[in-house]
Amino acid sequence: MNLTPELLLSAYAQGLFPMAHDDDQIGWYSPDPRAILPLDRLHVSRSLQRRISAGRYSVRMNTAFAEVMLACAAPAPDRLLTWINAEIIEAYLWLHDLGFAHSVEAWLDDALVGGLYGVSLRGLFAGESMFSRGTDASKVALYYLVQRLRERGFTLLDVQFQTPHLKRLGAIEIPGWRYRRLLRQALMVDTRFD
Repeated sequence: MNLTPELLLSAYAQGLFPMAHDDDQIGWYSPDPRAILPLDRLHVSRSLQRRISAGRYSVRMNTAFAEVMLACAAPAPDRLLTWINAEIIEAYLWLHDLGFAHSVEAWLDDALVGGLYGVSLRGLFAGESMFSRGTDASKVALYYLVQRLRERGFTLLDVQFQTPHLKRLGAIEIPGWRYRRLLRQALMVDTRFD
């Protein structure tokens, strides 16, 4: 299967996203219930607020997209296998070149220590994956992502699957029909990430 930008953007507009299986075949997913992070409900703990205020990490956007994807794809202690294979990386690099895929990066001096990437389509931002090599680094990136989305008038931050980590940050699960309604509304919003 050839993951062209047209195919990917059409899928996101219909509430679908791809993941690679262990055999490298691409599967399409639309979880029900669906996890979203309401842009007005990001939970920032006191310790995270202190870390953000201290400015320990510098945050950049779209300066190391490939590196963020590779870090998200790398095995981790809690995840030996990943759904991000070479075909997915190539496809999202193409989307990034076209201005639809973005990274938010946390840096400590000159080292990339955390970040996330996702796809923007009108008022939708579909968060794909995040990684952290420093305390709260991915949370700091998420904080700045939410600030950017709010500033630009985005209405939907799709985080796809609920995890305990995302739940602590304010993510909720909603039924598929409600997600599709929010998606339709988001696709009517005329905005861009950059």
